[in-house]
Order: sequence, then structure tokens, then C-alpha cells
Amino acid sequence: MAFDFDLFVIGAGSGGVRAARFAAAYGARVAVAESRYLGGTCVNVGCVPKKLLVYGAHFGQEFRQAQGFGWSIDDSRFDWSTLIANKDREIQRLNGIYRNLLVNSGVQLLEGHARLIDGHHVEVNGQRHSAEHILIATGGWPHVPEFPGHEHAISSNEAFFLDKLPERVLVVGGGYIAVEFASIFHGLGAKTSLLYRRELFLRGFDNSMREHLRDEMLRNGVDLQFNSDIVRIDKQADGTLSATLADGRVLEADCVFYATGRRPMLDSLGLENTSVTLNDKGFIQVDELYQTSEPSILAIGDVTGRVQLTPVALAEGMAVARRLFKPKEYRPVDYDLIPTAVFSLPNIGTVGLSEEEARKTFRVKVYESRFRPMKLSLTDDQERTLMKIIVDADTDRVLGCHMIGPEAGEIIQGLAVALKAGATKQTFDETMGIHPTAAEEFVTMRTATRN
Repeated sequence: MAFDFDLFVIGAGSGGVRAARFAAAYGARVAVAESRYLGGTCVNVGCVPKKLLVYGAHFGQEFRQAQGFGWSIDDSRFDWSTLIANKDREIQRLNGIYRNLLVNSGVQLLEGHARLIDGHHVEVNGQRHSAEHILIATGGWPHVPEFPGHEHAISSNEAFFLDKLPERVLVVGGGYIAVEFASIFHGLGAKTSLLYRRELFLRGFDNSMREHLRDEMLRNGVDLQFNSDIVRIDKQADGTLSATLADGRVLEADCVFYATGRRPMLDSLGLENTSVTLNDKGFIQVDELYQTSEPSILAIGDVTGRVQLTPVALAEGMAVARRLFKPKEYRPVDYDLIPTAVFSLPNIGTVGLSEEEARKTFRVKVYESRFRPMKLSLTDDQERTLMKIIVDADTDRVLGCHMIGPEAGEIIQGLAVALKAGATKQTFDETMGIHPTAAEEFVTMRTATRN
């Protein structure tokens, strides 16, 4: 059977664009359908604009610290509309870059909603297209649970486009998105409360990191309310939102922001016309080759619910393109030692096993250092940095590195290369530090704090 395309990609996010571009470079006839915005969640309502807002939130702290170095910062004021307008302009620039990447690589871009007709046919804007392979890369979407008044809450999608900075914000959730936006709103001047239904946020991260970040956020003035959950939101005549908690308390706010999970974006995709199956959490079920239960359909990225990170989607997109169209260069994605960062204030950077995970399998040595960064020595700021190394006591191999402090993500990225190469604690000890930096602490921790 002759097909219109060798590969039809549904979704022009990070993973979909990567797969499409490289498949086209390998000689395949490729089309991409996108109904919203080029670049997906990360570029438009995720990592990129969020990081820009984190930078903006950090300036207030920088201005206060500058006085200790002789700078007089008079009449410093923040304007939300300026930040959002500049953010929008940058996102538009990136949208254009993604468009050029696709078009210049020979990919046919179809701007409209794609719906599966069967395992080899897709309909976009009323026109039917056939393809030998179809790749679903539609990503995820914020999930706000249903309860009385849930329609008054916003998610990360809307937070980037608020007309003004709310004076009072309730952030609900315990994952990295909730922690990051609580830091953003608080850093920009809003009175911010973070509500989480469990005892401590960032479940799955190293416990030392979770506790240290809790202490730093409290010291910075963020109102943290654990073991708390909203059961009802009422909107008053003046626009104020009254949030009733499970324990009967009522909190008032101008904005209630929910970051309580994301669902796969499968709306009107036409999966019922195929044999594609979902797992028990509602994500598309795939095997180790990203193959669904429909032989001609594959899926990558957040829609599969595996590791929901942009670099992972990029790697999966590359793997699919190579396997299908340049198999001699194919190599599977390695999901071990994936570094990640939480752009809270202060930042978290982490790679490898947490102490709790490592203890389940290994005899471990733990090296930990807490200190006040040199940059703060001339200021009144008492923020403390935490660095931690987890080591296999039997082989000396470093199992994990964790950090909370300025530029944690930048520092951990370099250490991720070392861990990927199998570095031992001796390797760290024999590496010269760059002095004076915070990063040198990772190669000067000589004595285990606990075994």
C-alpha cells in the first residue's frame, strides 16, 4: 500500500518535533499536526516561561543582597505586566524557531486538530492523510480535581497569562510545579500559602532535600500548610475567593492555583478507532520500543506517563526516528541517572539515588555539607546551601548527588556526566576544586556524616 507519509506525528512539542526533524533528515516523508502552539508545554506554558518567572522572582532577593556590596538600590519596583509582555515576546520568538526547524528540515506542518481514523489514517481540518507509522506525542494537561467551586481555580496554563499579580495566592499541591510557583508568587511580592495534603512536599526526592527546602521556604516567609486540603471554593461579590479546608478553616485569596498532577492529552484523538490501550493510570501503554498495541502507532513523551521531562521526550523522539529510518544508529534510551532540577527559591539539583532509595539495595556512606554561601557573607541573608553525596560503601561508586542552593541545576548537570561515567568517591576526592566556589564542596567532602 502506498502511503502519503512514512511518519505522521501528532503533536509539535519537544519529542514530536525531534522525531519529525530527524526522521526527515534520514529521508522519510514526514508530517506534523499541531492544534495549539509549536514547542508544546515546555516552550509555551512550562519550563521556559516558568524559568523566566523564576529569574524575575529572584531579583528581589538580589536587590536586598546588593546593599551589602555597596550598592544603593532606590525605588525598586516590580511590574507584572512588563514581565509577562517580555515573556510573551520571547515565547513568540521560540515558536518561530520551532516553525523554521520543521519547515527547513522538509517536514510538512499541518496546523489543526488531528484525529485518528484507524491505524494508518489521520484526519486534520477535514482532510484525510495516510501514513505507514503514526507517532502520538500530544503531551499532558494540568488536572484540577472536581469539587464544589473548582472552576474558580487556575492551573499553570492560566498562571502565565494573568492580567496582574494577585495580592494573595493559595498554591495547592506538593510536586515540583507547586513548589516552583509558590516560590515565584512569593518572590514577586504576593502573600503566598502552599497547601499540601501530605506531611511534606516533593515526595520521591531525598528527604534531606525536602526538609531543607521546607526550612528555607519558611525562613523566607512562605506560608506552608501541610496536611491541608481544599474541599470548597466560593467566589465573593468583590472577586475574593474563600477556600474552605477539610478541617473547617476558611482562607481568603485572590487566586487559587492548582498543581495537583497532569493527565495525558487524549481529547478527541480518536483512540477508540484503533486498538491502542491505556495503562491503569490512563496513559498510553507502550513497550520498550514505544510501540502501542496498534502495530503502526507509537507514542512518546508525557502522554505515556513514563519520565515526564523535556530531555527525556527529546531522547525518545530521537530513538524512534533512528529505529524506524536509520536502524544502524539506533540505541535505546537509558533511563538511569536522569538529572533534574526544581527551580524553587532556592533551587534543587539532583542526580542518581536518594539516600532512602540507595539504602534499599546498598550499604551506603553519606557525605553531607551545609554552609552559608560566600556570596551572602556581606549580607544579612541567612540562607544555607546543602550538598549531599551518596556512596556505595562496597564499591566506592557514587550513587547520587543532591544540592539545594544557588545554581544547583547548573552544578548538578556537570556531576551527572561524572556519575554516568561511573565515578567513584575517590574520583571526586582526587578532582581539584575551583576556588572559591560553592561547587568545590562536592570534591572536598572527605568524612562521611553517617554510614
